[in-house]
Amino acid sequence: MAEGTQRRYEAPCPGCGAPVAFQSAQSTHAVCAYCHSSVVRTADALARLGRIADEFTDYSPLKIGATGQWKGQAFTLVGRLQLGNAQARWTDWQAVFDDQSLGSLSEDNGSFVFSTPVPKAVSIPAFKDWRLGLRRPLGGKTFAVSAITEVSVLAAQGELGHLPAAGQPFGVVELRSDSGEVCSIDYASVPPAVWLGSEVRLDDLKLTGLAGDAVRKDQGRHFNCPNCAARLEVKLETTKSMSCPSCNALIDLSAGIGGELKHAIQDEPVRPLIPLGTTGQLRGIDWQVVGYQHRSGTEPGEDEVFGWQEYLLYNRKAGFQFLVDAEDGWSLVKPATGAPQVMAGGKAATYLGTRYALQYSYRAETQYVAGEFYWKVERGQVTENSDYGAGRHLLSLEKSKDEWTWSVGERLESAAVAKAFKLDQKTELFKRTDAAPLSDSSREVIKVIAIVVLFFIVAMLMRACDDCDPQVENCSSTSGRWGGGSFGGSSSGGWHK
Repeated sequence: MAEGTQRRYEAPCPGCGAPVAFQSAQSTHAVCAYCHSSVVRTADALARLGRIADEFTDYSPLKIGATGQWKGQAFTLVGRLQLGNAQARWTDWQAVFDDQSLGSLSEDNGSFVFSTPVPKAVSIPAFKDWRLGLRRPLGGKTFAVSAITEVSVLAAQGELGHLPAAGQPFGVVELRSDSGEVCSIDYASVPPAVWLGSEVRLDDLKLTGLAGDAVRKDQGRHFNCPNCAARLEVKLETTKSMSCPSCNALIDLSAGIGGELKHAIQDEPVRPLIPLGTTGQLRGIDWQVVGYQHRSGTEPGEDEVFGWQEYLLYNRKAGFQFLVDAEDGWSLVKPATGAPQVMAGGKAATYLGTRYALQYSYRAETQYVAGEFYWKVERGQVTENSDYGAGRHLLSLEKSKDEWTWSVGERLESAAVAKAFKLDQKTELFKRTDAAPLSDSSREVIKVIAIVVLFFIVAMLMRACDDCDPQVENCSSTSGRWGGGSFGGSSSGGWHK
């Protein structure tokens, strides 16, 4: 809040007597900073609702008291609420503008969406009536349902417009438009709260008073591998799955490292071309490789199996993106904030004003995993994928039973990827079939050669490719599918207000 703005209300905590301050007249709940009691404001007094956790297991660059600007309006972050379930977790930061109105800055694995409340006059269906992919008009635009889930409060801190009862699940529905807007419907209140917003970058909010970059010390993030007993360290706060570098076992951490650790043996270790832990710069952002997957796919009615690799990249402010290594080239992909609109028949899709043509539809399966992941990844995890293209720009849809995940990206030159990760000496290993455009004279030579070898090519295509294992290589007789970044549960860019 701008300097000089006075707090609207302050009263003693009914649990310990310490002062609890409210900066907005619209804030009804708060968490006492001293005894962690959750309190509700009623008339001129505070009533204690109970005790709630205020230990946020995150490394967020944001903190209460930080100030910034959104669309020319100054705001202050006054509270935060962490929501989640076994599959996902995110944080909603409450913002108070100088005019006392509220906003929400939602943080999910390094992606941020700034939203404001929608007037309650909007008619909202019951939670049970929503269906994935359902399209609904709102404010003159059409939104598609991208996720439906139940979550509960994990932790709370500071001043809040509403505080759901701790431990009691409630429904959340998320809709997205093809112009990049996000609509979140929260069924913790009656009537449901509706928020509308769009993706933002922290730098664009002109934030001051952010948390420092000091590394958090957490001794509880070490444990022994349940398969070989090797000592392991969880490096990322959001990790839901990781592999053991000693025995390659895939370990499920979704229940916490203090719970029963489930694991799956991976007998066919694959060595990533870009080693885990490697740092590199792409599109002006410094990334670290924290995870790796080999995935395979099959097209409907086809026996051919093709494969590709995905590297999970992490940056503290930019969150997660995917570096995809497919037969037809490299690409950098991130979850799309909005929901592209698919044309009738599914042969094309539009997003942010660009039309993409359908290239491939196929079933994708995770074959091998290494490193850490912010969702519960499993071998054999299957999604139905559709890849669209517009020149060097890519669009991909992954469908699971719980969520439709859109990803957007662009192709990268092979040499640029090798250079970005300081692997210039291995440039030849990075080359794929994405050759640079040819000159006219070169094309004529290619045409002559193509006629000579045409019959040989046809013969080769009719033979089985016995010397290629799609479980560990990119194998395809066609110029491949690029993948869109693996299914990441509700954290693949989603669950933002």
